[in-house]
Amino acid sequence: MSTLVFGHKSPDTDSTGSPIIWAWYLTDVRGHTAEAVLLGEPNTEAAWMLDRWELDKPQIVESVEAGQEVVIVDTNNPSELPDDINDADIRAIIDHHRLVGGLQTKGPIDITIQPLACTATIMHDLMGDDAGKMPDPIKGAMLSCILSDTLEFRSPTTTEHDKAVAEKLASELGIQIPAYASEMFAAKSDVSSFSDEELLRMDSKKHEVEGTSFRVSVLETTSPETVLKRKDGLLEALPKVAAEDEVDHVLFFIVDILEQQATLLLQSDAVRKVAEKSFATVCGDTDHVVLPGIVSRKKQIIPNITV
Repeated sequence: MSTLVFGHKSPDTDSTGSPIIWAWYLTDVRGHTAEAVLLGEPNTEAAWMLDRWELDKPQIVESVEAGQEVVIVDTNNPSELPDDINDADIRAIIDHHRLVGGLQTKGPIDITIQPLACTATIMHDLMGDDAGKMPDPIKGAMLSCILSDTLEFRSPTTTEHDKAVAEKLASELGIQIPAYASEMFAAKSDVSSFSDEELLRMDSKKHEVEGTSFRVSVLETTSPETVLKRKDGLLEALPKVAAEDEVDHVLFFIVDILEQQATLLLQSDAVRKVAEKSFATVCGDTDHVVLPGIVSRKKQIIPNITV
């Protein structure tokens, strides 16, 4: 039986690339047949990465069979995984997020959670000398994951180790990081084919604070003005998505990669109050607020949400 390797729902570049990387490692180095799969359509940047490195898009699955061997990467949160995840045989978790709890395993497993910016960086370390065996497409996926999660080293989650691994990979591939990252971010910024509802769910995580539930959505872009032109439609869609997804509020942050700031849409007085308490800002009666220096959901947004 093949081991399925997957990340979280609404897969970004790390949750698309890391399953491919680890499935390659398990199969080609460890001799254990593994298959990368996704829990949804990859975002535009992740799709660009697959095309750039001529990697096959993994199969998309919605559930796992009871007893299916799985490796979970880039998350340990049951709400970001198939509803039947605890019926599977979880063999390992590789992640860089806070420990949530709620997963159940059939026995002892390997768990690696490190305070690094990217799951792929952790995988590079776990491979040790075997990392040198990676073919160029796998190296390209690993480089893409790191540059995406660090916003080309702009994110406060970036460590010197993430940067060193990325620079090593770029050198081996003969790639200039600034030019390559610009191509990646241009692909991420092209959201013209997505509906307002799809944008709000494209890169989002559920979070609860003192009994209030949120969907915390982030759209990272080098062209925030393109997204803000759709502000009216997005504001109208926000309460609809909240109702459909059974959360109290959707917080939608448009992260400007180049200016290193976020714009939060304010669709209600309740969200304005959350914004003011969480980010020490004054919203007034506006429909959006700019938050200088805010770019990381993991380190700057979710830990600060206050109700």
